[in-house]
Amino acid sequence: MTTRIGLIVAVAAVVAVAAFGGWYALIRDTSPPPVSLAEAVAALGTSTPATVGASGTATSTTAPSATAPATGEASSDASGMEGTWALVAADSFVGYRVREELANVGATTAVGRTSTVSGALNFDGAAITSVEIVADLRDLRSDDDRRDGQLRQQALESSQFPEASFVLAEPIALDGVPAEGDTVNAIATGDLTLHGVTNRVQIPVEGQFLAGNVVVVGSLEIVFADYGISQPRSMLLLSVDDRGVMELQLVFARG
Repeated sequence: MTTRIGLIVAVAAVVAVAAFGGWYALIRDTSPPPVSLAEAVAALGTSTPATVGASGTATSTTAPSATAPATGEASSDASGMEGTWALVAADSFVGYRVREELANVGATTAVGRTSTVSGALNFDGAAITSVEIVADLRDLRSDDDRRDGQLRQQALESSQFPEASFVLAEPIALDGVPAEGDTVNAIATGDLTLHGVTNRVQIPVEGQFLAGNVVVVGSLEIVFADYGISQPRSMLLLSVDDRGVMELQLVFARG
């Protein structure tokens, strides 16, 4: 009898642990962390400097090891930074971060990103004079295909408004040519077009010149109503914030 009771208790304990594990897996926030310059630089450290081929497309390749020095055609000499820098899509992304509450799950952070991006920046030796970035929102990917599909038809309506873009409106003056590894903080003032609506915005950005590449990260709070974006509707979605964060990680190679 005692053995049977002990067995029942043991089974109940296993079931309880399994149930807790399933509950924890459902409600814990597994979204990727916000963009950071440190993370972007660390990720870039596993690749060789990007170069621009004959087609004008910036490419990068995987280095032999994360600890080996990066090599390639691009120079790590910051003294020759004047000119055009092309966006490296493989190392770049644009995305969103928004709080939502799901049925049977609870509050969580939805994060979607696309690496289908293109663009360039120009530097004249004293200031970044132009920047233009275009992202294809149809390729936004989160941790749930159902969310991705819904955003093509509602909210962002990326099937109807496939592109988001940012065009710099004011030069970003720099205190001299940045040295290798130095962090530059700036405000990028420009025109953000999203969901067919264009607004003048100011995006706080951080940048660094590293191993022949320019690495830039930034984020900006977006009030959905400012861009005519209606809240999505779904049986699983109980609520969603009226604003979110646009995130960007951009890597440029010498054009």
